[in-house]
Amino acid sequence: MSSSAVSLYLDPQIRDWVLFPITLVMILVGILRHYVVLLLQSPPKKLAREAIREQRALARSQILRATSASSPIPPSYYRSISNRLVAAFEAGTYLKDGPPQGDAPSTPANPMTDPAAMDGMMAGMKTQMVMMVPQMVIMGWINFFFQGFVLIKLPFPLTLGFKSMLQRGIETPDMDVRWVSSLSWYFLNFFGLNGLYRLILGNDNSAADTSQTMMASPFAAGANQPGQPQDYVKLFKAEKDNLAFAEGLYCWMGDDVETRLLRKYGRL
Repeated sequence: MSSSAVSLYLDPQIRDWVLFPITLVMILVGILRHYVVLLLQSPPKKLAREAIREQRALARSQILRATSASSPIPPSYYRSISNRLVAAFEAGTYLKDGPPQGDAPSTPANPMTDPAAMDGMMAGMKTQMVMMVPQMVIMGWINFFFQGFVLIKLPFPLTLGFKSMLQRGIETPDMDVRWVSSLSWYFLNFFGLNGLYRLILGNDNSAADTSQTMMASPFAAGANQPGQPQDYVKLFKAEKDNLAFAEGLYCWMGDDVETRLLRKYGRL
């Protein structure tokens, strides 16, 4: 009998006591990890009134610029609003800490001393711990109890390049590539259960994309928080120049509307 015709026959108990338990444990751990992350998340802190005004002034200016090419605001009102915002940005009226004193350069807040940024960093570290610890425990459990087990045979042919990925922990160069070891089955579940998590928990869940969360820096989480420190002095100066540029692009959408309406219905 040729070596290509030799096949392996697995004990059904391997399926019942190794394959199914590993898959079930990883699914349950992912669901549990999702709810633990939800419990560890702290509610966002309310911003001060001055900080909200600072952000809303910048957003109001950006909306005014975005609609300048086809603005619904008449010319007199548009120029009045634009000039008022430019004067306020130049004087620092909307700044949370008040207008800058003299010509001293503005120093943005230190993220390490900002409570909102520190809360974001702590939340990122907690999330990474919740992601890493269960995976380390599961990998140690599989290596201790099921090291060297062959669990399943894939029903489609594969090239030899997949052998190192599918047969980790098994040193058999002549085994068919389609056989999957216990450790490789863990990694396949680790990267392949995201679709099932989205189906069970929804798209916005903490169980999917575990690998990206584990490799991400915990300090990057603080940069994604809405309360991150920004230099609004520089932002307002840049926005003042952008408003002046947008004023040259301004066009009122109601200009010559009577003629356009009559032409549309064939009255001209």
